[in-house]
Amino acid sequence: MTLLLSPAAHAEKTILVFGDSLSAGYGIARDASWVSLLQEELRAQFPQYVVVNASISGETSSGGAQRIAQALQLHHPDIVILELGANDGLRGNPLEMMHKNMSTIITQSKAAQARVLLVGMRLPPNYGKAYVEGFQNAFLQLAKQHRVTLLPFLLEGLSAEQFQADNLHLNASAQAHIKDTVMTKLRPMLNH
Repeated sequence: MTLLLSPAAHAEKTILVFGDSLSAGYGIARDASWVSLLQEELRAQFPQYVVVNASISGETSSGGAQRIAQALQLHHPDIVILELGANDGLRGNPLEMMHKNMSTIITQSKAAQARVLLVGMRLPPNYGKAYVEGFQNAFLQLAKQHRVTLLPFLLEGLSAEQFQADNLHLNASAQAHIKDTVMTKLRPMLNH
């Protein structure tokens, strides 16, 4: 006798997007955000995965470090896409503090059996060469230290027209590009 299981009976896997306004879809329709577009693509290609967006506009690594335990307990993710740090950099927060907070988030995620995709960011040059380079290197160091997958720069390849008037947040036209950028690193993780 063969048992036929409905698709819903197969264990769903969760991807937790844990980020700031760039992942929360600030200033655009929720269903136009890269996270929503990611869910659509996965529904077609990797239907076992559901995406939960726990991103908050304005979030810093400090806020994320305080929230991660509850998010992991609530969602039991298989993969955490960690997209934080930009607000730390824009506020000129100490890089050691950001590194410590991000380490906490990654360590707790891995302890909860989740694999981590760390999303890197860059700062504009007006923050000074030492800080800008230190900020960018922090993501490389975290990925190496914790042996997690790194997407070096979320905004790679975007043009000025794809930003909102504040030159910080992305408009709807940028979202598919970001989703594709994330998928370059996420796709190999989905086949495990």
